[in-house]
Amino acid sequence: MSASEKWVMLTSWFKQFKSVIIAFSGGVDSSLLTLAAKEALSSNAIAVTAKSPILPSRELNEATKIASIINIRHIVIETDELKDFNFTRNPPNRCYYCKKSLIRKLKDLASKLNIETIVTGTNADELREYRPGHIAEIEEGVKTPYVELGFTKMDIRNIAKNVGLPNWDKPSMACLASRIPYESEITEERLRRIDEAERMVKDIVDVKQIRVRDHDGIARIEVNPEERSKFFNIDVMNRINESLKSIGFIYVTLDLSGYNPGSMNKTLKHKININHTEFYKS
Repeated sequence: MSASEKWVMLTSWFKQFKSVIIAFSGGVDSSLLTLAAKEALSSNAIAVTAKSPILPSRELNEATKIASIINIRHIVIETDELKDFNFTRNPPNRCYYCKKSLIRKLKDLASKLNIETIVTGTNADELREYRPGHIAEIEEGVKTPYVELGFTKMDIRNIAKNVGLPNWDKPSMACLASRIPYESEITEERLRRIDEAERMVKDIVDVKQIRVRDHDGIARIEVNPEERSKFFNIDVMNRINESLKSIGFIYVTLDLSGYNPGSMNKTLKHKININHTEFYKS
């Protein structure tokens, strides 16, 4: 099936509802959903972005820009996951508590605005990974069109490119908490340090994808495998080393394997069932 045919499927999916809120991060997944919802429902589709201490500061600006391009009503709400001990203690199902809290805020907003349903951008590929946040989506009854339609990440990028979304090839972005090992406390100080470290690295080296994992004072930098060679320069290494140590890291390292989505989950393979039949909810 072509990208054009899949686009028709997606816009048609939205027509079963009178009105929707899209959980809109500004990434390609939620951007395509937002465009499809606007196409199908016009002013009865609203994009909602969470301003949160766990999200990179640059992401809110990018979400605002994409919402403007799509020309959809865009609402920014504030969340504060750091007030929830279930989240800050950083258990393996941390994302469950985060997603649960966000969805409930979206439900409150939907009730005030008389919006029928809430839609998120979880895709079919993500269900092959450890995604405790999807459990919260199921429990709260939000809709996940990509899952229902069987759309993969590649499908989404192809459709987004075909319809002209400028961020169709934007690298995937996860929250800053994903840079902290499970069971290690999440604090505002650590989140800000990670955010600043990633900005510093990008300012020094032109990389598309960046993660700075915070292993209790050790910065483990991950970039796309094909971009690792950009670090093989004494001046670059010195500048990154000095910059990250200036904000509190003790040691600065480059992961020789390169960027690996969900790399923190490698420590959990003996503890979790990847299909979510067992997960931490204590």
